[in-house]
Amino acid sequence: EFKGIKRTMRILNTLMRRRVAGNYKYSENSEFKSFYKSLSSTASSGGADNNRIILSPASPSEPHILIVTLNRPEKMNSLDMPMFKAISSAGKKIKKSMPHVRAVVLRGEGRAFCSGLDVGSMLKGGMSSFDRLLDRPEDSITNLAQEVAYVWRTLDVPVIAAIHGVCFGGGLQIALGADMRYATPDSKLSILESKWGLVPDMGASITLRELVSIDVAKELTMTGRVISGADASDLNLVTRCVADPLAEALETAREISGRSPDSVAAAKRLYQETWASGTSDEKSLAVETEMQRRLLPSYNQFVASVRNFGVKLPYKNK
Repeated sequence: EFKGIKRTMRILNTLMRRRVAGNYKYSENSEFKSFYKSLSSTASSGGADNNRIILSPASPSEPHILIVTLNRPEKMNSLDMPMFKAISSAGKKIKKSMPHVRAVVLRGEGRAFCSGLDVGSMLKGGMSSFDRLLDRPEDSITNLAQEVAYVWRTLDVPVIAAIHGVCFGGGLQIALGADMRYATPDSKLSILESKWGLVPDMGASITLRELVSIDVAKELTMTGRVISGADASDLNLVTRCVADPLAEALETAREISGRSPDSVAAAKRLYQETWASGTSDEKSLAVETEMQRRLLPSYNQFVASVRNFGVKLPYKNK
């Protein structure tokens, strides 16, 4: 089997070098034409490796709202190894050393949110590149591929994805790792992995079950169908469709950041621990009580209460 995989990798490498990927025809999904044309040149990825992710405040007066920008616009923010590492590092940095952050907005620079895996770049590295993505450290529940989507679920603050252009494969799984997703009606989304004979392996087995029924998940996964943002909203893959996802995400971030950071974090943990099917009523009710007991004697809960009476005390950060 391993020899067969290596042979397949060599063939794909040859195809990429000959730049024929853009000639494949997908009449049922014309969106793929321009996408595959971009793949033919991904092997020579542009941009500085250390500039894949940009962290910036929403404005000088709003350092508590952090915008995380996927910054590889010349490649539609596709995922090469430096991008995987940069996203993982950004998530860990926010979690460990940015306690002032109350909300995160996740966006893509240029004409796409994220076009998914940079196939050309990964093929250049051979099987060792995929091993680096799929090997799981002993002290982690995720491998690197999963980490870039799952890390947003581990933050104590809401993460809001602003989707425009294409959001394919790994890009969609990153967006699914966010707490909310706003998309333009004409954006294009796809669980693309079946086009490459693969399965979604970046946390979709967790995130999809919270959003859609199992038959919808199977249909989207097995077909690799491209759907519009409007269709994604109908299927509950995105929170809602808006003309300007970034502006909408920032507005929601501002609204949430005005609440107690403790109660926001607790609400996020509450639903992530209890929402999935199979969680018993007993456990759900117990988690509710546990969260509430932690909040009731806290300073931030007191601040939230007195704000209802016009007393504007500041919240404490974590």
